[in-house]
Amino acid sequence: MSLHDLHRPLGSTGLLVSPLGLGTVKLGRDQGVKYPNGFTIPDDAAARNLLAQARDLGINLIDTAPAYGVSEQRLGPLLRGQRQDWLIVSKVGEEFDNGQSHYDFSPAHARFSVERSLQRLQTDCIDLLLVHSDGNDVAILRDSGIYQTLADLKREGKIRAFGLSGKTVEGGLLALEQGDCAMVTYNLAEQTEKPVLDHAAAHGKGILIKKALASGHVCLAAGQDPVRASFELLFGHPGVSSAIVGTINPQHLAANVATAAVVIRDYTAPLR
Repeated sequence: MSLHDLHRPLGSTGLLVSPLGLGTVKLGRDQGVKYPNGFTIPDDAAARNLLAQARDLGINLIDTAPAYGVSEQRLGPLLRGQRQDWLIVSKVGEEFDNGQSHYDFSPAHARFSVERSLQRLQTDCIDLLLVHSDGNDVAILRDSGIYQTLADLKREGKIRAFGLSGKTVEGGLLALEQGDCAMVTYNLAEQTEKPVLDHAAAHGKGILIKKALASGHVCLAAGQDPVRASFELLFGHPGVSSAIVGTINPQHLAANVATAAVVIRDYTAPLR
């Protein structure tokens, strides 16, 4: 069971994405993360095997960020010779140093950050660049000038699409009005950002889902499969382009893909 024949448009960006994307925070950072269980950052061999497995299962979307520790630096060499197989999502605005996040949404830092990400990822173009919000979504978009910088970088060919990884309905809606995509939290436990999905579905915009499985915290009644229930919720909404899953467990990755494939084939209406 794979996702190879289930890729779908990311809004009107022209990018075709797999319905599941691979999140890579666990490849680069084990501090300040909110998972129910501890984990060990995989070595290069394990990371390379995980990426190969994801690709073989039909995943073509990979999500990283400067705030994910050394994730970008590791992905550059790990993806060498495979760039054409992947759509890379990265971010600007949040930095993570010495166990702490700090934020800079200035145009100058955004441009610096993108150039650094291009170097780290060993590529000349990032497919989707998202503003990594601190929660003040509307103020960032209206006052910082960062979205204009991302529009300039898109015209320059350094990014192919841009948007916001936000935390509010108002921010998500504003992000979609002026950009290509929003990354929102949407899962069995948290659905307050559903209006952003509705807007995206009505206006041909892209949506990526973060915390699709509630960072491993999803709980249901006995006998219910939380992964299947989660994917039925997500892929039952026509606005969802792809959901990011951050597992580094090969068995979990294979099971997630198999479940998503069944749900998409059996429980969603045909894509428009």
